[in-house]
Amino acid sequence: MRQDRPPFASLRPPQRSWRPAAVFVLAGAILLAAAGQALAFDDPPDVARLVSFGGVCQNCSLAGRHLVGAKFIGGNFAGASLVGADMRGATFISPNFNGADFTRADVRGATMIGGHFLLANFSDASLAGLEAHGVEFNSARFTGAKATGADLTVSDLTRAEGRGADFENANLVHSNLSSGEFEKASFRGARLVLANLEGGDFAGADFRGADFAGATLSGATLSGANLTNAHNLSQRQLDGACGDGHPKLPAGLTLRPCPAKGRHHH
Repeated sequence: MRQDRPPFASLRPPQRSWRPAAVFVLAGAILLAAAGQALAFDDPPDVARLVSFGGVCQNCSLAGRHLVGAKFIGGNFAGASLVGADMRGATFISPNFNGADFTRADVRGATMIGGHFLLANFSDASLAGLEAHGVEFNSARFTGAKATGADLTVSDLTRAEGRGADFENANLVHSNLSSGEFEKASFRGARLVLANLEGGDFAGADFRGADFAGATLSGATLSGANLTNAHNLSQRQLDGACGDGHPKLPAGLTLRPCPAKGRHHH
């Protein structure tokens, strides 16, 4: 059982010399409020980039805003609320969104290059087609998120919560999912090449057709998981994992039962 997480207040985001630009953040928000009605939800993915954000916007609210195609370049948005915001096609370049709330936000087709989303909440968010390379999602929440076809190459999802999340056909090459909680999540057809799943809970997860080439499964719980037709999965990889509840495995592979003290209880 994972220990309780520290409150967000204990985090100390890196200091930045962006405060003079805070007025541009507010100006951008005002502009979007005025232009929001003109941005329909069925806009094409290549809608023009209208607004850029920078500076400091800690704990501010952009909930429900139309931020289609917006650019977040650096800046400190720690603790910001973007609940239900429309952020399709947005660009994030090394911003700080630690502890930000993206619950039910539409982030489809967005691009993230670096950046910090420690403890961010993406529960029930739409993340299909998201490109997030080398992004820190440590201890972030993805419960119920739809991330089909997302590219999370070399991203850090250590201790992330992704119960029931949909990562079907996602690219998770070299990503770190260690100690995460992904019960009943879908990784169907996902690329888990060289990914780290060490110590993660994947009970009831769907890995049908997933590619496990070079992936680390030591200490992973696969109870009731479906690994039918998984590619590049070896007995040596499974020897470090465990699983109860008759997990479905490729022909010829076996999985040892989980010791009582190693099972996850919820």
